[in-house]
Amino acid sequence: MKTKRIITLILSLISWVIIYHYLKPISDFIVDDVFKMKAETHLTESVRFFIFEVPKVLLLLVLIIFLVGIVRSYFSAEKTRKALEGKPLFVGNIMASLLGIVTPFCSCSAIPLFLGFVEAGIPVGVTFSFLIAAPMINEVALVMLVGLFGWKVALIYVATGLIVAISAGYILEKLKLQKYVADWVFTVKSQQNGLELPQLTFNDRIIAGLTSVKEIVGKIWIYVLAGIAIGAGAHGYVPDDFLARVLGADNWYSVLLAIVVGVPLYSNAAGIIPIVSVLIEKGVSLGTALAFMMSVIGLSLPEIIILKKVLKWQLIAVFVGVVATGIIIVGYVFNYWVFAV
Repeated sequence: MKTKRIITLILSLISWVIIYHYLKPISDFIVDDVFKMKAETHLTESVRFFIFEVPKVLLLLVLIIFLVGIVRSYFSAEKTRKALEGKPLFVGNIMASLLGIVTPFCSCSAIPLFLGFVEAGIPVGVTFSFLIAAPMINEVALVMLVGLFGWKVALIYVATGLIVAISAGYILEKLKLQKYVADWVFTVKSQQNGLELPQLTFNDRIIAGLTSVKEIVGKIWIYVLAGIAIGAGAHGYVPDDFLARVLGADNWYSVLLAIVVGVPLYSNAAGIIPIVSVLIEKGVSLGTALAFMMSVIGLSLPEIIILKKVLKWQLIAVFVGVVATGIIIVGYVFNYWVFAV
């Protein structure tokens, strides 16, 4: 059974590589020869963008989510919590941010995680580093950034997300704001003690990867289609210089405007990154685009509403302010310094 599964995986990987390699000529064939659409029109270019990007993004998602699903089979909430116990503040912030990338939690997990971390004596600032990194830096965003922009931009995204998560958590802890955590949090004992994942075999981990693909892609495919559809429309119809004028690096307010627009939006990486792709294509600077993306997936209103259940409004206000400041700094650094030197 194990050998059969390995052979199936190898054949699937070979098929994946072949399909991915020929996506461009296949999409061009469909648009030009099957649909016989007139070249260079707004509609044709929008359809071409959509037909090419949808399978490209879905193929990347399936591969990376499968691999990340295997990695995640080694983690549990209890193991994550134990890994952070007793660590010095700055070291704890770094570890928490790194764990936030690879562990299967998002802002929806804020309450049970917060309870478990506080009960274990983990500093509030370290907990915040984890809660910032988990939704902001995720495998879906990483996959789509690699597919749409390449590894350079993807690594920039990871590095800047980590800097924001580590710095924000460290600053929040230094401000000694524990008193603004909801009083009931300190009186509730975590129910996760002693809950560990059973020892898994190789086949179990492969199944975990396949299950991750089924669950995650099953939930986000509609966001992928919607995001790429919006991006396709902008790709074909929005004038090349319009967004460059409004959100280009030459405008000092572009980063601030991107965050103001981004925070009220509710989306995940699957829905927002195709839009970011078109923003950059249309002349929006990379720093502004990164700030917009981070504000949508890392500082959204749904996350703030969830956190209100465990935090008092004073701490939420400081949390939003510190994270927003970090995102603003990231935006301006990449607009005016990183690519200017």
